[in-house]
Amino acid sequence: MYLQTDDQTIGDLRLFSKRDHSGIYDIYNNTSTRGGEEMLEHMFRNPLSSQEAITNRATIIASLAQLNTCFPFRASLLDSVEKFMADDKEGKDGQRAVLGEKEISNGVTSMIELLHAMREFVQKGDLVNVPALNNEREKMLSLLSTPALKPVFNEKPPGRLSYAAVTAFDLLLRVRERDKILSILQFIYLMDVYISVAQVSSKHNFIFPTVHPKGSNVLRVEGVYHPELKNPVPNSLAMGAEKSVVFLTGANMAGKSTFLRSFSTAVYIAHMGFPVAAGSMEFSVMDGVYTTINLPDNLGIGASHFYAEVLRVKKMAAELGTGKSIFVLFDELFRGTNVKDAHEGTVALTKAFAQKKNSMFIISSHIVEAADELKEKSNIGFHYLPTRMNGTVPEYTYTLEEGITDDRHGMIIIRNEGILDILKRGKKNG
Repeated sequence: MYLQTDDQTIGDLRLFSKRDHSGIYDIYNNTSTRGGEEMLEHMFRNPLSSQEAITNRATIIASLAQLNTCFPFRASLLDSVEKFMADDKEGKDGQRAVLGEKEISNGVTSMIELLHAMREFVQKGDLVNVPALNNEREKMLSLLSTPALKPVFNEKPPGRLSYAAVTAFDLLLRVRERDKILSILQFIYLMDVYISVAQVSSKHNFIFPTVHPKGSNVLRVEGVYHPELKNPVPNSLAMGAEKSVVFLTGANMAGKSTFLRSFSTAVYIAHMGFPVAAGSMEFSVMDGVYTTINLPDNLGIGASHFYAEVLRVKKMAAELGTGKSIFVLFDELFRGTNVKDAHEGTVALTKAFAQKKNSMFIISSHIVEAADELKEKSNIGFHYLPTRMNGTVPEYTYTLEEGITDDRHGMIIIRNEGILDILKRGKKNG
């Protein structure tokens, strides 16, 4: 069972690198194999929505972190094996790759060495001390002990093989027992991912959240921060049935978007069963996570930014209408329209969200006046990121506080930058 999300959310959280920024994926990616990289990307695109699955994965990774497990296979060995096993795949041009005699020989010897190392790993390696992996470990031991693979273990790598032996092993490993070999490789890739994330967890002191059942309405994060920042300011926020909606205010540059990304990234990563950048965290499993931080105009259909926002809200309404438990985040809701419409729309929508008490919402807004009408809803909480004035210079604490800000420093910043003076001088010069 996978958590529901979409490309907008994946882009908002900057999970994958682009030309102008790195990605959260890169922080967790310490894999040694191409297959491991692909599997890790799949996990990032498909978080889990089952308490059992999330807890099981987190337990395995935490155990490997505690054991300080290292990936036991040489990357070059896996490269040779992957090339060997991919021989029957069609390339982008529709042609099938054909391996030469030397490549087949290298592939066979690499595969024999890998299978020996694999048997050693599952029989005597750290996996023995990870109870959550017992079922998978037993499956691997069963595969490796099948009579069909006995000739592999009669060899002692790295021995020289005759041409006839290479041909026989080639047929055995790539054709007759291909499914078994691919299953073993998939397990190796899985271990590559888990060990990679375990090592990253130890290096960065990430924590493993406590997972609560779906529908229990728990979301508490202490000391959350964005994992890409060198000197982050941690923040804490608790939500639940008694506070299922958070209305967040604060001036530009006060750190709203950074906090929103930090918090929602933790929620998303926690659903992967991965450790998160926080001091502690507990959450109930959700059906979906959707964020709206950087919503692009859809110029292809002639849609304005406001209409793109409306379509986004409509999509959230449809998801919520099915009774699903969803985490929803809107940064600067209805910024694409005039202040009056934005005010009315923000109040109406936030009140409607407050009716859906099995979901959780964070709405950030510059329209602080909306808070007066929202206070009548007991399950709406109010938080802000403050601006402190040092004379005429605004200073930002980046630390979340309860309440509603009355900070209005836009004109001070405009004057500090001398924009009006520049315009006046330009007029005189004209």
